[in-house]
Amino acid sequence: MKIIWSRKAASSFHQIETYILRTFGEKTQKEFTEEVEDIVNTLTIMPELGKIDPLFAHRKQLYRSIIVRRLNKIVYYIKDDTIRIAAMWDTRREPKAQARKVR
Repeated sequence: MKIIWSRKAASSFHQIETYILRTFGEKTQKEFTEEVEDIVNTLTIMPELGKIDPLFAHRKQLYRSIIVRRLNKIVYYIKDDTIRIAAMWDTRREPKAQARKVR
């Protein structure tokens, strides 16, 4: 399977990386980045790894999500032979507002 990050998801990922680097240091940022990369690589083998996300239950597309380090969420969907990462956000933010931003 192929992975495609939306522009918003990629931008959010880089913003989170920058925040972690500035707040917690290079070691923690590297661990976070490696964990995200491991999850994304695992998705290519097990695309249904994430649970179906109830925030998107009303949508036509079936969205799944995976929590990273209890504070970040990767939202994705599967289309044909491609995993499309639609969003990534800090789970401390209001979830319904974050979900409305996903297209």
